[in-house]
Amino acid sequence: MKVIIQKFGGTSVSTSERRTQVVAKVKAAIEKGFSPVLVVSAMGRLGEPYATDTLLSLIDDNFKKNNLQAVDMLMCCGEIISSVVLSNILENEGIKSMPLTGGQAGIVTDDNFSEAELICTSSDKILKLIEKGITPVVSGFQGVSESGYFTTLGRGGSDTSACILGEALDAEEIEIYTDVDGIMTADPRIVRSAALISAITYNEIFQLAERGAKVIHPKAVECARKANIPLIIKNTMSNSKGTLINSIGDKNFNKIISGITHLNNRTQITLSLIENKNNKNYRYLLEILAENNISLDLINIFPSEQIFTIDSNKKKKAVRILEDCNLSYKITDDCSNIAIVGANMRGVPGIMSKIIKVLDESSIEILQTADSNMTIWCLIKSENVEKALNLLHTSFQLGE
Repeated sequence: MKVIIQKFGGTSVSTSERRTQVVAKVKAAIEKGFSPVLVVSAMGRLGEPYATDTLLSLIDDNFKKNNLQAVDMLMCCGEIISSVVLSNILENEGIKSMPLTGGQAGIVTDDNFSEAELICTSSDKILKLIEKGITPVVSGFQGVSESGYFTTLGRGGSDTSACILGEALDAEEIEIYTDVDGIMTADPRIVRSAALISAITYNEIFQLAERGAKVIHPKAVECARKANIPLIIKNTMSNSKGTLINSIGDKNFNKIISGITHLNNRTQITLSLIENKNNKNYRYLLEILAENNISLDLINIFPSEQIFTIDSNKKKKAVRILEDCNLSYKITDDCSNIAIVGANMRGVPGIMSKIIKVLDESSIEILQTADSNMTIWCLIKSENVEKALNLLHTSFQLGE
């Protein structure tokens, strides 16, 4: 039995024409000898009747805040509708199928509604369906708590559902279908010369996804990496080979950098030791921020100062904490974090100096940097993002 997971995003199931393309992908997998297990998202986006955001607009903000269990129940509806509709179409095309909720598919989670974590997975029901020649169509993004309530897996949850089932079923591969041809070297809406990446490692794509690339969620990548199951990002509406994500990437790839991405809406906070010398909160600030659920991005700690960035949506809360702690600080708004990612940069000297030179020659100020063995991060003003991405993309010859 060769199991393949095929996950179809909201745009892939949003229209009759696109659902016809989905059926074609399923038939192609069956013809190759695979037993497909489908995972589907809710149809379309905000404004379309069964999209998750449209369903959420039916209830008020106060109810959402105080009834997370009910909110999860509502959010699960879109995917359930998709699974039933697609199952109906498959049956009409001669493919026996069965729609399942995430819980019926065996995904059991904790009761942290809206951000549930996996506890265990039971593959028995799905395996029995496959043995009978029935194609399971699983509602993505969801599971069931041990006490029997609907739960959702957080942003990008359908990708995560696909990878959870891929691991549980020991799948040959996991196909993630979307509305783009695969992972690009940069955002093609900003960098016109962006090229398709044919193959890339789990670790590299995790960095790209973590830092702004939105084709797949980092939690899903991590799940596939642990199980060592190949992930393939494909376009529902084309026959592009897509991007293969695995442990080795492209053995013939000889460039230092694999891709560039960015995160907007960053706020930089700087504190000086001299200005806060007699304030004990200065030493414990990072701990205080963590206790208040404020996640830090770039972090640089020096003997004379500490600098870090946060999501701009957390600025008001962070400022309130700084004021309550009686700390002196400096705020730099409207920042973006550019990430330059490449497994081949390990041990290669001069990459940071090249980045600095390229940006400096175009008068783009670097506000902060950090690096790991395969990623370099640079904080710049958001007004310079488009120019910086194109300059770096060209400098590292990513579109060639």
